[in-house]
Amino acid sequence: MLRHPGGDPPGSGRTRLLALAGVVTCAVVLPFAVASAGQVGDQGRAGAGPTVRPLPRGDDKVPSATPTGSPLLLGLGLATAARCGPEVSSPDGIEAQTCVLTQGEDTWARTYYRNATGRPLDAALTLMGPGDHTVQTHCALDGDDEPGLCETPREPTRGAPKAYTAIAEFAGRDGSGPLLLRSGSERNDRGDGNDRSDGNDRSDRIDGSNSPVITDG
Repeated sequence: MLRHPGGDPPGSGRTRLLALAGVVTCAVVLPFAVASAGQVGDQGRAGAGPTVRPLPRGDDKVPSATPTGSPLLLGLGLATAARCGPEVSSPDGIEAQTCVLTQGEDTWARTYYRNATGRPLDAALTLMGPGDHTVQTHCALDGDDEPGLCETPREPTRGAPKAYTAIAEFAGRDGSGPLLLRSGSERNDRGDGNDRSDGNDRSDRIDGSNSPVITDG
């Protein structure tokens, strides 16, 4: 059961995440794999560094984890395709949903999260493309139980957008402690999109770095 620090009523934290993952009021329902939203909130290419920011109250719209839901994403505009895995959670109090986004000629990864553990964490977000091409970003998460997001820089799409996948891994600050949660943009064989650690696994990718790492196979 997730903890709700600060005396929030039971269920209030999850309500915020569901609002973050909810459908914009009066929006048209679209297939889960592809969606478009209203005005573009983050025009142009992202900078060289990772993006991690809290979502303001009253404007925290994030994709629904329900397969039939409408993943209307904060900061996305028309002609933006979003392929999202399901919302997953850990017993420690982390909830996340990870997406691959394509807009025009650009593709990038984004993970939406809520950290209710009460302690700061690190997230490693990896975008994997054709030819073993990867882009990796590390983001620092506050333990304030507020919804937020982390995303990689945008880059020119190589090949078909459907060839891209994304994985977000959450662990203690500076890579301390075991891997707490893994959230993917696709569903695994169990159909839940979540590969949880057995408590002994550590994320080699979570090293406290704040710079994207780009590799080509």
